[in-house]
Amino acid sequence: MKAFEDDHPLLTDHRKRELICHKDLYQWGTYGERLPHIASFKDSSEIPDEDRFSVSKTYEFAFGKEFTLVELKLKGTNNSTKQWEDFEAMKNVFWFKNTPMSEYVSEHWMEDDFYGFQFLNGINPNMIQRCLELPHNFPVREEMVKPFLDSGSSLQREMEKGNIFLSDYKGLCGLSTKVENGEVLPLTPGLCLFYMNPENKLMPIAIQLTQQPSEQNPIFLPSDPECDWLLAKMFVKHADGIYHQFVYHLLNTHFLAEPFAVATLRSFPVIHPLYKLLIPHFRYTFQINVVGRKILLSPGGPLHTTSLTPEGLVELMGRAHSETTYSSLCLPENIRARGLESVPNFYYRDDGLKLWNIINSFVKAIVDHYYPSDSDVCRDSELQDWINEIFTQAFLGNKSSGIPAAFHTVEEVTRFITMLIFNVSCQHAAVHLGQFEYECWIPNSPLLMRKAPPTMKGQSSMKTIFETLPTVGQTVGFMASGWVLTKKYTDSIPLGLYPDEHFDEPAPKQMIKEFQAELSFLSETIAARNAGLVVPYNYLNPTEIENSITI
Repeated sequence: MKAFEDDHPLLTDHRKRELICHKDLYQWGTYGERLPHIASFKDSSEIPDEDRFSVSKTYEFAFGKEFTLVELKLKGTNNSTKQWEDFEAMKNVFWFKNTPMSEYVSEHWMEDDFYGFQFLNGINPNMIQRCLELPHNFPVREEMVKPFLDSGSSLQREMEKGNIFLSDYKGLCGLSTKVENGEVLPLTPGLCLFYMNPENKLMPIAIQLTQQPSEQNPIFLPSDPECDWLLAKMFVKHADGIYHQFVYHLLNTHFLAEPFAVATLRSFPVIHPLYKLLIPHFRYTFQINVVGRKILLSPGGPLHTTSLTPEGLVELMGRAHSETTYSSLCLPENIRARGLESVPNFYYRDDGLKLWNIINSFVKAIVDHYYPSDSDVCRDSELQDWINEIFTQAFLGNKSSGIPAAFHTVEEVTRFITMLIFNVSCQHAAVHLGQFEYECWIPNSPLLMRKAPPTMKGQSSMKTIFETLPTVGQTVGFMASGWVLTKKYTDSIPLGLYPDEHFDEPAPKQMIKEFQAELSFLSETIAARNAGLVVPYNYLNPTEIENSITI
């Protein structure tokens, strides 16, 4: 029942009392300037029982963390300040926790084609975009990259054909970084140029490590000395890893899911059809965010041992959030805006768009059923309160974001709820599930670099690389966190399964069955494709995606 359909005084009064109670229980708090507002809970004990981890989840989470720490303590690596001396020693950090994909990454991370592959199908497929014109501050000359292009071609011709791509990390400029042993830790707001070659492999062809070109900021090329090129690629992945963890993972999934959840509980009584549709997609979100802020983001926590200071971290997320737009959160529009519609072997896009369409069809069926006309949308005061709270609290009233402050049509409601469900389930899976496999091999995605980037070519060696990488203790800390956070828990609920059965009516129950059938078919399709791939992409397989952000 929607608010305007309840006409009995007792029911109307009950509805109002329920929302008053929820608004008292679920209050707003803040984490940082320019960031989405959060629930006011400071500790897990303050969270209502129905929103907390299950007993099994609590036990497995604690046991996985402790078991990992015991293994590292037995090896004497968890607090080591020594630097690595060879890559083989890194492979022996864990006895039992390697996976086929993590082992593949450790073997192939230096290869340029696998490096490029990760910008489409790795843990952060969000930065790269088609490049039709070089940025003015990235003076890549024709003769620099001609040897890496198709025979007889040119950089200009390949840009016109749509085969040149760019990752630009200018958002990192000016952020404060930590001081270690008297040295300010580096953070390189670089640029990386890629070429999609005739074999449909995305290859890095030029790297500049800071935004302003100069003699001390050379453009590194694949033809440079091996250690120069490898170090340049590592600094780009360092920037990419920072963006991945704090913008695309923490901010755009965890930190947005929380105000979505708070607004839902404050605005909709449990009898509302949109409460029934949305509430399964917020399971455990409060607790994992509270735990994350208390443990992962606390002083000494894994995400606080990156290059950024706490102030730099909040500044980065604040900058990014002020530039977040509605269309950037909608995958079809995001892909079009980045010019990536026709890029070959882009499995994140292919699987993500199919999931978007499946979710959209399901949401449309539910919304159309309960809102036969646009006037029903306009009359639903609780729905209008919900979107206004999200606009105000999640997006801070930023009109330029394109987020609506009110709904006028059924289509607007469908689009927004599709975006919400996709981002708290599918998008979170895309940026979360591969953390251990792609980031546990620290040279492939270091979240901390201890030595300044090279300012001249020919001066780097393997010794330079090991001096630049995190220490042994820092490395195993990152790896242990990645393992604990990406392990699968026994009470996981895959996308589309609703064991609590909030809906009683036959029509929405049938819609759920059809939703589940579509997801099952997609899962079979992805499994069949992956069977023929050297590097499978399984992060958007519906069987691997959870309904909500639970970890």
